[in-house]
Amino acid sequence: MKFIVLKLLALFMIFSFTSVSANTIHSTETLSTHQEETYKSQPLSEMIGGFLNSTGIAAFMHPDPNELSANGSKMSDFHKSWGRIIMILVTFFLFWLAIKKGFEPLLLLPIAFGGLLANIPVAGIAGDHGFLGVIYDMGLSNEMFPIIIFMGVGAMTDFGPLLSNPKTALLGGAAQFGIFGTLVGAVALSQAGFVDFTLQQASAISIIGGADGPTSIFIATKLAPELLGAIAVASYSYMAMVPIIQPPIMKALTTEAERKIKMTTLRHVSRLEKLVFPIMVLTLAILVLPESTPLIGAFMFGNFLKESGVVERLNDTLQNSLINTVTIFLGLGVGSKLASDQFLVPDTMFIMALGIIAFSVGTASGVIMAKIMNMFPGHKVNPLIGSAGVSAVPMAARVSNKVGMEYDRTNMLLMHAMGPNVAGVIGSAVAAGVLISLFQ
Repeated sequence: MKFIVLKLLALFMIFSFTSVSANTIHSTETLSTHQEETYKSQPLSEMIGGFLNSTGIAAFMHPDPNELSANGSKMSDFHKSWGRIIMILVTFFLFWLAIKKGFEPLLLLPIAFGGLLANIPVAGIAGDHGFLGVIYDMGLSNEMFPIIIFMGVGAMTDFGPLLSNPKTALLGGAAQFGIFGTLVGAVALSQAGFVDFTLQQASAISIIGGADGPTSIFIATKLAPELLGAIAVASYSYMAMVPIIQPPIMKALTTEAERKIKMTTLRHVSRLEKLVFPIMVLTLAILVLPESTPLIGAFMFGNFLKESGVVERLNDTLQNSLINTVTIFLGLGVGSKLASDQFLVPDTMFIMALGIIAFSVGTASGVIMAKIMNMFPGHKVNPLIGSAGVSAVPMAARVSNKVGMEYDRTNMLLMHAMGPNVAGVIGSAVAAGVLISLFQ
């Protein structure tokens, strides 16, 4: 009996499968026939015309009137055509600076390539659902990338030069004058009616004077998220342009004799001092300015792992694979804001102008502070290292060393410049904390 039931059940399943297969084949044949008729009814000239209309050449020459920008607003014809061409040429110029001139290729190449991708028509790579837009939302708009970058920078930082000559911290502090000076200037221009920036927006813009990309992104997300893209582009652009912007200012404010001043290391810094210092700085930040602790905490965490000497694997990861990976993503994310409709606008142009003023003032302030310090008795300070008070680590320190060696090949200023350079990192984070505490 069971055998008969199983046999009937098997016959029923075979019949059902055969019916379904026949229906499926019939439907497929009908669909194929319909598609063939559609293709036959569409002339070859129309197919070729449709393909040509979908090319980038057509998009440049005859922009889609309904195309929207990455933020959902309507794009002008200029931004869709000539604006994109201009920005693509700008990215090629950045490639040239990075490859031919060697101006911080680790930053410039990802930023420039992100800018190139962002200006490709039709593809929408920098949009909300494009991969550049996803990268931007993943780590820039939520402060994650700046925090990780600070961990890596902390792991690569040696506080020895600063601890051996603590007065160089004054140079890092003086360079922050560019931040607060630009804040006052932006507010004054707003009051005069030239621009329409709020206090929060002016504060976020002014931090560009510290030449600290992660800090600029951090404060922009807190005070002026609507300007985050423009501020990030300006800050990282000027960080990469340190070798172009700083030397003329340094040479204009110093004499040849001052540029030849040789400095010597004052004393050896013990391992215990290097272990205690990051904990002490973090404790002071917690007690006095907790708003700055996300950045300072990440910076000191990376440095503490390095100086502990017992977690070399973690230290190596922070210094190499992790910070390199995040730098790629961060550069592409920042480059996505080089899209013509976001960069070639009055607000961004004004932010770039204020940023270069802030950065120049910060550089000049550090050099002038070093000259003032030399008026008092004690070891002389080469004023060139004052420009390293901006927190572009270690770019600004390398520029100080390079300019010094132009006048004396034996005058090595790199380690001395690292003192104000790392002090500038702490100073810009503190400045950001002050601004957030005052205006958030």
